[in-house]
Amino acid sequence: MPAVEKAPSLSCRNAALGLLARREHSTQELQRKLDARGYGNDEVETVLADLHREHLLSDERFTEEYVRFRVNKGFGPVRLKQELAERGISAAQAAPYLEGYDWFDLAAEARLKRFGHLEPDDFKHRAKQMRFLQYRGFTAEQIRNVFKQNDWE
Repeated sequence: MPAVEKAPSLSCRNAALGLLARREHSTQELQRKLDARGYGNDEVETVLADLHREHLLSDERFTEEYVRFRVNKGFGPVRLKQELAERGISAAQAAPYLEGYDWFDLAAEARLKRFGHLEPDDFKHRAKQMRFLQYRGFTAEQIRNVFKQNDWE
């Protein structure tokens, strides 16, 4: 009896489409979620390939949307690169989507939103604000610029 290639189950495709209907996913994220639901590796790979071919799954579209969403939440480029890497997006793939932002202004906006207009009155408060910006994923240069542009030095 010749080997017959098994078509992926409709439930696997429907599960993938259900996840994509809620939000964009990277290929790696979607694969992880489908694997966790107990679908076979071959079945998942077939469904993912079909979704890519039909332009229903796109790492580029995911990256663009993810970066825009997280930038609006006040996160910086270092954190975004790390989060994207966790989702299977390489630094090279992410780079074009991280360009075009004024990270210096975004760092200042994040500080302003969290701490308001009051300048840090001592080293302890300034260090706290700097740690916050570092946690949010801004570079040391971007953080220093926030404090220089406000003449708090």
